[in-house]
This record gives sequence, structure tokens and C-alpha cells, in this order.
Amino acid sequence: MQLKSHSQIARWVIALALFSALLSFAKFDHCRNFGWGAPDVYTHACYSDLPALYEARDLTHHTWPYSSATNAVEYPPITGIVMWATSYLVGRQINDLRYFDINALLIALLFIASVWLIFRIKPEFWYLLPLSPAVIGSLYINWDLWAVVTALLAIYLFDKSRYQWSALLLALSISTKFFPIVLLLPIIAIFIRRSQASELIRYGVITGGAWVAINAPFILTTPHGWWRFFAMNSSRGVDWGSLWYLLSQWGVSMSSLNLYSLLLFAAGALAYFAHLLGTRNIPTLAEACFVIVAIFTFASKVYSPQYVLWLTPLAILALGRDPRDRIYFWIWQGTELVYHLAIWEFLATQTKAHFGAPGWVYESATTLRLIATALLVWHITRKTRLSTVENNPHTREFPSLA
Repeated sequence: MQLKSHSQIARWVIALALFSALLSFAKFDHCRNFGWGAPDVYTHACYSDLPALYEARDLTHHTWPYSSATNAVEYPPITGIVMWATSYLVGRQINDLRYFDINALLIALLFIASVWLIFRIKPEFWYLLPLSPAVIGSLYINWDLWAVVTALLAIYLFDKSRYQWSALLLALSISTKFFPIVLLLPIIAIFIRRSQASELIRYGVITGGAWVAINAPFILTTPHGWWRFFAMNSSRGVDWGSLWYLLSQWGVSMSSLNLYSLLLFAAGALAYFAHLLGTRNIPTLAEACFVIVAIFTFASKVYSPQYVLWLTPLAILALGRDPRDRIYFWIWQGTELVYHLAIWEFLATQTKAHFGAPGWVYESATTLRLIATALLVWHITRKTRLSTVENNPHTREFPSLA
């Protein structure tokens, strides 16, 4: 009877994830049918990097994604390989619609896998991911889910004490999108709390070695193209959705933005590291990851709408049994949805659309999102752990993937 119940729940997990993926696909369908031109992509909130970069990075001719120092893809190697490899599935003719559909299909499968992993790690709250409106609206903007699913798997395996595989998958995730590198901070804190210095060193060596092994061929053969991702991020100025953009709109001038951004992240990260070292019970990695990634996005020079795909799964993993956890979660998710709509409608006004959102609406949406993110971080870090058994990785049972 228990096996039957588990099988039934599993079918619901897949069915709801599939439904959300199809709902998201329907949101982008207008652009599929009428092209991807501005301001249409903004007024209908269906902009996607998938067809935009297919042409802009010359993937239409299957150009190696890191061959150019000035037009290489602006992502780490695994994402670049995905972008390049899927261009061969399009066929001989240039077809941005087919390119979008192929990548969207793969992203949908990754989303289903992500929901499944949340179900295995946090079975009581798995449904929150496919029901999150900002997540549904953002699935096909970019290739972010390739990194999200590997990061989730690394978290799951870490909390199962399968450190070698976790380290390898974390290296893979960092080589796909760079943000998972900040997960190393709670990993270090947890190893210190457990007095597992040798495991910490081994984990760091495996993660660093695997990252070098993945990136070395690109560094050696096309160093300028590989470096473009880092160069673009270091030279980027004040950009959409960030705290720094909001401050610039309020007349605050920042001549050393890289330094300010780094200092804000460092201050937040050190404070959270101290918090992890001082908590009464040792948290699981699943419980500890959201806050550090939220700090990273809060301090970042840009906040793209698809970053909600990074945060939402980790926020769900951080939730406890306190009903207030879900209240804070839905408040935050609501502001993410408002931001998602506001940025596209604001960009519509910047591309001469007949209607859209004025600047004050976009700035207000950005402010609300930042406040709600800070409130969720504050709530998660202050709440009292329910029990040692629930939160201690040495006593908590984690289900297998089988």
C-alpha cells in the first residue's frame, strides 16, 4: 500500500511539472508565432535569449561558441556546448523557431527533473515549485535550468554524505552557470561544524580539479573566447533589476561599482558564514543554500528575470513546518511575478511601444522585490529550528533516488 501511494505521488509530481512546463510554453507561444521582434517580445512578456543568441552568436552557422574574442557566448563552457550542440539539431536552414523548440523541450525535461529532485529532498513542499508563477513565467528565457538541476543534485548527494559525486556535480554546475560557486560557503561551514577537515579538503580538491578539467580545453584552445564571460561581468555597469540600478535612478553615483558589489556580497557572506557557525543545530546543505544565493543576487550588478529559477528551488528547500515560512515565500514569489511583468512592460516603453509601464512602476517593482527577498532571508535566518532530528544531517533520513 505504501509503494502504491508513493507511485501515485510520483505520477502527480511529473504531471504537475509537465503541466507547468506546458503553461510556460504557452506564454512564449505568441513570440513563436509572430517572430521575436521588439517591442512585441516585451509587450507580450515572451522575450527569450534562446532565439536571440542563436542568431547573435552565429550559432545559425554552427560557429564554435568560443572562437571569437568579441562575439563568444557569454556563459561558462557547458552552457556554450549546449547552445552549440543544439544548433546542429535544427537542420541546414536557419530556423530560430525550431532552435527555440528544441531547447525548450530540453529545458522542460530539466524542469521536471528539478521538481522530482525537490520531491526527493523536500517531499512536503515539492508542489511549490511547479505552482510558483514567476517560475512558470521564466522557464524558457535562458538556459539556467541546466545549472539548477546539477546544483540540486549536488545538494542532494551532499546531504546523503556522497561527497565525491556531490563535488563533481557542483563543478559541473559551476561550469554551466557561475552562481553555484557560492554554495561552497555553506559547505565549508557544515564541514567545520562536523569537524571533518579531511572531507572539506577532499571536497575542495575534487570540485576545483573537476572545474579545471572541464574548463582547461577551452582555456588552452580559445582563451579569449572563454575569458569573455568573466570580462563582460567585470566590465558590466549598473544593469536592470539590481540594487545598484535602483540607486542610480535615485541619483546615487557609483564610480567603483565592482568594488561596492564585491564588498556588499563579502559582508553578507561573512555574516551568514558566522550565522552558520553559530546555529544551535547543524543545518543541512539543502536548508543553507538559499540565503547565500539570495545574498549573491542582492549584491549583483544585474538581476535578470530568470534568476528566480536559481532562488525558488533553494527557497523551498529552506522552508520548515512553520506556516509563516510559506507566507513569506508567497509574498516573495508575488513580488517576483510583479517584477517579471514590470521589467518587460518597462522595456516595451524603451522600444517605442504604444503602451507599457513607466519608469516609476518598474522602480517600485524592483524595490518590492528587493524588500521581499530581504524579508525572506531575514525570516529564514532568524527562525528557530524545530528539532535536532529534523535538521541534523547525521540523524535525518534522506530518500534515495531509486
